[in-house]
This record gives sequence, C-alpha cells and structure tokens, in this order.
Amino acid sequence: MCGIAGFTHLGRSTDPARIRQATDSLVHRGPDQQGVFETESVSLGAVRLKIIDLEHGQQPMHSDDGNVTVVFNGEIYNHAELRAELESLGHRFNSRCDTEVVLRGFLQWDTRCFEKLRGMFAFALWTQSERRLILVRDRMGIKPLYVHRRGRDLYFGSELKAILVHPEIDRNICSEGLHHFLSLNYVPGPYTLMDGIRKLRPGTFLEWREGVERTEEYWTLQFRPDKRITLEDAKDELDALLRDSVREHLIADVPLGIWASGGVDSSAILHYASQQSASQLKTFSVSFRGRSFDESPYFRSMAERYGTDHHEFDLNPSESLADAVQEIAYYSDEPSADAGALPVWFLSRMTRRHVTVALSGEGADEVFGGYNTYLADRYARTFHRLPESARKLAARLARLLPVSDEKIGLDYKLTRFLEGCLLPETEAHFFWNGTFTPAEKNRLRVVSGQLPAALDSPLAGGNLNRFLWLDQNYYLPDDILYKCDRMSMAHSLEVRPPFLDHRIVEFAARVPESLKIRGGKLKFLLKELMRDKLPAAILDRRKEGFDIPAHQWLRTTLKPLLLDTVTRRSVEESGLFHWPEVDRLIRRHMERRANLGYHLWGLLVLFLWIRRWKVQAPPLKPERLGAPTIEPVTN
Repeated sequence: MCGIAGFTHLGRSTDPARIRQATDSLVHRGPDQQGVFETESVSLGAVRLKIIDLEHGQQPMHSDDGNVTVVFNGEIYNHAELRAELESLGHRFNSRCDTEVVLRGFLQWDTRCFEKLRGMFAFALWTQSERRLILVRDRMGIKPLYVHRRGRDLYFGSELKAILVHPEIDRNICSEGLHHFLSLNYVPGPYTLMDGIRKLRPGTFLEWREGVERTEEYWTLQFRPDKRITLEDAKDELDALLRDSVREHLIADVPLGIWASGGVDSSAILHYASQQSASQLKTFSVSFRGRSFDESPYFRSMAERYGTDHHEFDLNPSESLADAVQEIAYYSDEPSADAGALPVWFLSRMTRRHVTVALSGEGADEVFGGYNTYLADRYARTFHRLPESARKLAARLARLLPVSDEKIGLDYKLTRFLEGCLLPETEAHFFWNGTFTPAEKNRLRVVSGQLPAALDSPLAGGNLNRFLWLDQNYYLPDDILYKCDRMSMAHSLEVRPPFLDHRIVEFAARVPESLKIRGGKLKFLLKELMRDKLPAAILDRRKEGFDIPAHQWLRTTLKPLLLDTVTRRSVEESGLFHWPEVDRLIRRHMERRANLGYHLWGLLVLFLWIRRWKVQAPPLKPERLGAPTIEPVTN
C-alpha cells in the first residue's frame, strides 16, 4: 500500500523540491520508502508501505530500458498468476512485488492489462518516448485518485494535499460539491469540494499526451439478473468465490488481522479466513460499553468461537474525542460528514499497533442488499399512493415526537422516512442516508452557483438493482471506502475488503433480486450461505451502523468544539451560509427541540476543513436556489 503524486510541466521550469513536498504530504500512507522521478516533462513520486517482497519493489519503478516508469498504490491479488503468464511470454522479473507485475503487464498489453488486474489500486505510468501519462483506478474505487487540470498540465495525487502543495492552484470551494456534501454527507465523484479538482471515476483510466487528455472506462458493471439461478446454485457459487477471495486477501509478508463487528459480513470473512490461515488470527473491534448499540457480546463470541487473539477499544465520551476530530480534518483532506469516521479512526489506530494489514467486511451491504434504506425504498412506493397533503401532514406530526437520546431513535427514523416520502424516488433513496433537505439548504442560503447534476441510475424502474447500482457507484466509493481509506492510511494501515473482488460483484449482479432481499430479510443469500456456518444470533440480529451517538455527543462532549468552530465569525467570513439559520439549527438541537446531530456534524467537519486548508468561497448571493421541496420548519 502506498501513496502516489505527480504533475506534468510542459514548456516550463519547475521547483525540484515540489515533487518531494508532494510525497512528503503522503508519508503517512507509506512510511517505509519514498522516491521521486523527474524528466523535463513530468515529475512522479511515491511513498511505500511494504506489504509484499519487503526487500525489493522500491518506487518509482522503471522498465529495463528506462522508457516506462510506474508509481503504484494498492494490491494486485492475482499477481502470481499474471507473473507466470508474463514469464511464459519472455519477461524476466527482478522482484516478487506486484508493482513489477503491473509494469511488465503494461509493457506487454498496454492499457488492456488493466482488465487483467484483480485487486485494489490507483497508479500512474509514464512512457518517456511517447511523452504519455496514464492514470488508472480500480473497478470499485477502493483506492482514491485526484486530478487537476491547469492549462495543458495535469496534477494528480492519492490525496488532495498532494495537489495543494502547488501554490499556483487556487483553494476555492466547489459550489456543486458543496450542495452534494450537504445533501448526501459526502461528495460523489467526479466532484470534490475543491473547485477544479476532480476524482478519477472507478474502473476508468485517463491518458494524457502533450497536453491532450482523454478518459476511458475499462470496466462497467452490468446488472443482468438470471431468474434461472436457484438459491442452492447461488450459495455454491458464492461459497467458492468468497473462499478464493479471502484466500487471496490473506497473502502478505507482514502481520495481518481482521476487523470484527459481530455482524454477518465481518463474521463471514473471519469464518473463511480461519479455514485458510495456518496461524492464530488477530481480530480488532470497537465497543460502546453501556450503550444499547454496543456490539461487544457478538464480536467477543466470534473471537471465542474462532480462537482469535482479540483486541478491542472502548469508544465513549472523553477529552480525546475533540482532538481526534481535529486530526481527522487534516487526514481526510476532503470532509466527509459520515460520523462513522470517528470509530474507524480509533479502530485503525489500535489495529496498527499489532498488524500492518486488516481484512474488513466493507461492500457486502451495497452488493447483496444489506441496508434498511432498500426496505424504505419499497415502503415509500406504498406510501406514495396517499395524497400529497396526507404525506405532508404525517411529516409534520412526526416532528412532534419527543426527542430521543438514542443513536438513531424512532423520532429520527420516522421523521426521516416521512420527509423522504415527499421526494421523488431517487432523491428519497439518497435522502435516507443524507442530511439537509432542499428546503433546509434554501434556508441556509447556500452559496449560489450551478446546481449539480442529479445523480441517477441507468437502470429503469424502482427495483432493488437500481438502488444497488446507485450505492455501488456513489455511496460505496465516495463515503464508505473513502472513510476507510483515509482513517486507516492516516495510521499506515492497509485495509482489504474481500467482498469487493470484482468477480463477487459481477456474480451478485447476475443474482435475482429475490435472493438479495426476501420479504423483510436483508442480504438473504449471504445469510443463507452462512446459515450452517455461523450462529443464528449473528445471522438474525438487528443491524447496527458503525457510528457514534452524534445527537448526544454534540450536546455534551463535542459541544465546546462545535461552538468554537461553527461561530458567527467563521460562518460570515466563509460567505457560504446565512448565520441566523445556522444559529437556529444549533439552538434547536441544544434545546432538544430536534435531533440535528448529523446536520451539525456535517457543519463541524466542513468548517474544520475550511480552517485547516484555508479554503475560500465565492461571494454569497441572495437569490434562492428554487422552491423548497419540503415545507419550512417554523419553530
């Protein structure tokens, strides 16, 4: 696992220290080795976290004739079989590392090699004789890659901070990205919150030649359900795929462990890993002792069942929380309002004290249908049969429910669901996991600018696969995987998600919807596969999100940080929002008139980010951005 950075500089001189500044900004991603490469046209840099072939594999890596150079971030799980194929074609290797497999694969097959790679990756390839730069990102977007175009030149990096070391790049907020951030809690690609910087989309490569660039998809997921697939056939195929994926994800020359939540996803990974590991496995968990959503009884039972060397961290209010939130503002370098970043931060910190690699269950919910939002999508279609006036009345009445101290209480869930039922289907699906409604953004007087294009799926109708497509293309790479990458790499920890082997994802896209959700049973196929492997208490338990009690903590432990950060001065100087509305949100929450913890968490991390990275905004304009979709709150 590594971090990469680079930029072209056609027809201009550049400070030789600039590429080293870029790699220095990424040293947490790869503390074991740093290297740079420069020509008259391009500068490339890499930092390396050694996982495979610890003695070799230094980066940047060059072809034997010096014509092609690669900087690589990620893991290629089928590198051994690709190496054998390349050796049969006459290639001779100098190392056992997967970086050299990528380099020689490119020499042999050019861009067609990308579709042969199985793993998580983002890398750059420079061909000196053609003055050609290729940037590529893995199919599911597990590893990040940011790009900025300035004139004829291209800048890129694993994190925004590697681009922001260039003083010529303006730090202006992107209004389209801001609208998405407030609505969704994250910024979907290709947008970022920094104007002019974009994310390379998953499954895509970018080619730059002499100032001209083009992008091309090398992989596209096709949802083509086959109704002939039976439950038993699906279980057999998924069993083989999971067994093979976990086996490949266990390959490492450094200590390795497993993140265990006590849910079906991580427990399934633990089950298959235990069958294929010759040594005792290490497991890592976060507990919330004394809280209703504490999962410790479940993950402890799994640790005992498989005889793991178990470690856990109890996350409860303390002074260190505020310090961690501020550190996250630096390492995130693009804010995410997903409050789950906080437990992942502490989990990563604890895990890295013992191992360098951890396997996780990310992706199973988006691939096999594990979120309650998919049930909400279904129930909302029934609710839409009611007159709009009745739906609006129900939403108003829900706001009168007593405010709960639960992490996500009935008052919050019911209000959220009923307000979502006032939106079109696709908007509602994003709203279930989002925060600010269109009406709330209007009251904030969000900085004006072009409204972002609506996110939608190419799949027609209101079926499950349509919403799975949306989550796999946006929520998964730009929230879940983004959060996991930033929090783990801040602690120099590599996290691998076996469920996101693209063969498993393609298999799930062929499975009939009735095998993903049946009745009210989420992840039906996965749970049926594990029925004779895991205890019923694990399979049938209620799903708990890996989150914090944001409503309560922002009224208590994190209140000073919130009030010191989201101040009248900071809001007015930012030029983004109307202070009286921000103040009203804070007061309503503190006075327990509404649970607005997730709204305020988003504003907190946004203003921490603005302050840390000195981000500017265009002037605030008074015009509204359109009629509210949901009626304004009057209290």
